[in-house]
Amino acid sequence: MFLDMGPLELVTIVLLAVIIFGPDKLPKLIQDLSAMIRKIREFSDSAKEDIRKELGPEFKDFEFEDLNPKTFVRKNLLDNDSLGLKDIRNSFDLKDELSTVTDAVSESGRTVRGATGHEAAAGGAAASDRLRKRPAAPEPVEPGETPPFDADAT
Repeated sequence: MFLDMGPLELVTIVLLAVIIFGPDKLPKLIQDLSAMIRKIREFSDSAKEDIRKELGPEFKDFEFEDLNPKTFVRKNLLDNDSLGLKDIRNSFDLKDELSTVTDAVSESGRTVRGATGHEAAAGGAAASDRLRKRPAAPEPVEPGETPPFDADAT
């Protein structure tokens, strides 16, 4: 709880406590605070034990930290490799896949740049065919007329 506080912050809190409560009331306040924290911890531990007892023997190794999804996944999927996930993860070599894709893209770029006039014309004709196959813009609807229903669009 106090691990992320620096020494300057801790000194500031102590000075503020001395100024606000006074040096004569501060020891009693610290005792009361520590007793309250102790009782909260005892209550929490007894509640955890009651829950474990009610869950039964199959959940005897249940930890409340397992309720955190990240911890649950890490414990049950990543540490326990009964599914063979490490083999699957190791079979993917992203650098190799990325270099393959990069090489393929750079080769296709060289092919287009080095194409003869006939090959370039064939490529241009294919592109113009794709443009011609695009659907036309819908016709405007007159006022009071219902627009056509497109079942695929809904």
